[in-house]
Amino acid sequence: MVNIIDILSVADDRSLVLIDELGAGTDPVEGAALAMAILESLALKGAKIASTTHYAELKAYALQTPRVENGCCEFDVATLRPTYRLLIGMPGRSNAFAISERLGMDKDIVARAAELVSAENSQFEDVIESLEKSRKALETEKQEAFEKTRQAEKMRLEAEERKAKVEQQRQKEIDDAKSQAARIVDQARREAYALLAELDKLKKEKDKAKDMAELARRARATVKKGVEAMDEAADPIEGYEDNGEYVLPRPLAVGDNVLIVGINKQATVLALEKGNNVQVMAGTAKMRVKVENLRLLDKHGKKQTAPAPRRTGDNLEGRGTLAAETRLDLRGMMVDDALIEIDRFIDSGLRTGLSEFTIIHGKGTGALRAATHNYLRKCSFVKSFRLGVYGEGETGVTIVILK
Repeated sequence: MVNIIDILSVADDRSLVLIDELGAGTDPVEGAALAMAILESLALKGAKIASTTHYAELKAYALQTPRVENGCCEFDVATLRPTYRLLIGMPGRSNAFAISERLGMDKDIVARAAELVSAENSQFEDVIESLEKSRKALETEKQEAFEKTRQAEKMRLEAEERKAKVEQQRQKEIDDAKSQAARIVDQARREAYALLAELDKLKKEKDKAKDMAELARRARATVKKGVEAMDEAADPIEGYEDNGEYVLPRPLAVGDNVLIVGINKQATVLALEKGNNVQVMAGTAKMRVKVENLRLLDKHGKKQTAPAPRRTGDNLEGRGTLAAETRLDLRGMMVDDALIEIDRFIDSGLRTGLSEFTIIHGKGTGALRAATHNYLRKCSFVKSFRLGVYGEGETGVTIVILK
């Protein structure tokens, strides 16, 4: 007490006062009252104070007085060991009864001691116990909330990483597409310049009519090649594995129902292209596939198979097994493609014993008709040809007689 009196005489707002078990060593009621009066005096001087106590009255004083805060060190009654966790705002419990019972004291003695504790002190201990339970529940909820927040943050980072990868891949595909388009445009530009140079050269030559016609044909072929290259870039040919031995019963034609091998999807033939490629419409999707990846279907959706060749002679297919067609429609085709179709049709006609057929080229500008007639004049398999008459299609068709 002499030391405390000396502290009170010199303490001011720059002092830190540390007191262990303030008010101990005397009557608990008087000691607690004296301790509260000392703390109030030091607080009025502005000193910073840390004081330990077992008095319930001082714990209640801290709960009720502004600028005064309880604190305690957590103690595990089950193991009788401190956890060394400092809990600010929580008054500590003496745990005298629990510790005594854990150490082996008779339960009856402990129970009797609890009865002898004043009702006020007992209620205060109950309040502290309730606060302790609430604190532990809040800590559990806080930990769970922290874990959920941490998981949410992890998921957010993963989502941002995936988004960045998708954006990177998208940009890469755009760059690749631009590069490919630039290469195609550059190639087309070079070929166009070459044709212009050749045109300038041909202007100086004598046989202009013949050379100009040849140049026009080559120009159309070059443009068609450039268009096909752009189609290939925008709509690459789909390839599918096929280990079967299926053989088409006949060449495919526009309008045929086919089955696409690999995706097992029915489609309709839209156009026959060079390079053994076929353009088809599968549902609402237009695609290009190899002819070997197509299976011809009948109108009921059943697969057609090629008829077995006769096993007589040299196993060649007889004329009776080939379908004979007598009309070839060239409308809408470019000249080069039309001439290829005429050649193919004549070859098929000769194998089937066809002697006469009709070419439908339409009237239009007459360019397709002129190219067709020019080709027929040079073809060694054509005996004669003529324009159609009234009822046959007139100048929109040409009647061809084979040798």
